[in-house]
Amino acid sequence: MKKIILTIGILVFAFFTANSQETTKEKNPNAPEISFNKLVHDYGTIYQYSDGKCEFKYTNTGKEPLVLTTVRSSCGCTVPKWDRKPLLPGKSTVIQVKYATSRLGMINKTITVYSNAKTSPVVLRIKGKVIRKPKEMMPVKKTNKDATPVSK
Repeated sequence: MKKIILTIGILVFAFFTANSQETTKEKNPNAPEISFNKLVHDYGTIYQYSDGKCEFKYTNTGKEPLVLTTVRSSCGCTVPKWDRKPLLPGKSTVIQVKYATSRLGMINKTITVYSNAKTSPVVLRIKGKVIRKPKEMMPVKKTNKDATPVSK
């Protein structure tokens, strides 16, 4: 009998605990909202060692300040930079992303944005292909025409 009462008590406690747990986002209809101008940046085909920078513009479309708690990339070759200050409603800013173009091949990396927004986390993506620069496009080494050979 004690086991039955204990089991029923645990089930009732678990039921009420599960039903009473609402996330802060569900409780607060004024919670910030984040809106990106794009979720994917396509570099297309770019040359090795070229500029791998891009930006993802976002806006706080909610009614309270938006705070990006962390922004993580799927690889060490992709480095995000963002403003850690709260973003007021209606304001916009950017997440800067730098991809190390020293690696040849396909680019398919993700940047996960964690915030206090209703739709957190948001996953951004960069894609493209890094190819070797053709020899005819390589810079020509300059030689000094006036240089005279030095004899020993």
